[in-house]
Amino acid sequence: MKQRILGFIGGGNMAGSLIGGLIADGYAPADIWVSDPDPAKLKELASRFGVHTDPDNERVAEQADILILAVKPQILQAVAAAMADRVQRRRPLVISIAAGITESALERWLGGSLAIVRCMPNTPALVKTGATALHANPRTTAEHRNQAEAILRAVGLTVWVDQEAALDAVTALSGSGPAYFFLVMEAMEAAAVELGLERATARLLTQQTALGAARIAIESEEPPAALRERVTSPGGTTERAILAFERGDLRGLVKTAMRAAAERAAELSAQLGS
Repeated sequence: MKQRILGFIGGGNMAGSLIGGLIADGYAPADIWVSDPDPAKLKELASRFGVHTDPDNERVAEQADILILAVKPQILQAVAAAMADRVQRRRPLVISIAAGITESALERWLGGSLAIVRCMPNTPALVKTGATALHANPRTTAEHRNQAEAILRAVGLTVWVDQEAALDAVTALSGSGPAYFFLVMEAMEAAAVELGLERATARLLTQQTALGAARIAIESEEPPAALRERVTSPGGTTERAILAFERGDLRGLVKTAMRAAAERAAELSAQLGS
């Protein structure tokens, strides 16, 4: 990506992860600015990465060719409104990683007529294995899309969705998804302890099994169903366990849970963007 001045509004974990990923990829710290109301957080970011820091959002907005909004959704309206004049003068590409805030609401709060890319990353971005979906509003150019993708790709894979509403499904899948896997891991660990394993052993085997299964799935061109069938011998232990899952309607439960998450994402968008 051609070097641009990046301005991060908010210096929390996700911003720190993005900054670290970009610098690891060769981005110049001198071209990155960060604002946050917490002096300790700014000091830590400056010390760790060598970036510019400032407690004033407006001063950072004045510098930025690309403005990354990384604050809590509940305060984004107030933050955006306060720096709208500076943003209108500078007219940067705006990248929002605030969950639930629609592009139309954000554009309205910032004064209108801006190129905006809305992103839905997930928490594995903190360890550079994130999955981020992006949607661009009509004012974005091909260059804008490339810039946004390059920034988010610093912490994992990226995909584009054609409809902004699809981000609700993304929230239900990859946004909330890490918690689903943690729940399954939690249940597997507890069951293994009941079967007689020491907890430390059960946890380690659960973690490594989850990692190994994910790696096989990523590296294979086959769908999950084929991979499952390959390790499910007729009459064996895995088949017995899979049949128990099927009798408990695991698939139906997953569908119900993800639908509930998507519905809640839509509700939050309506509430936060009003």
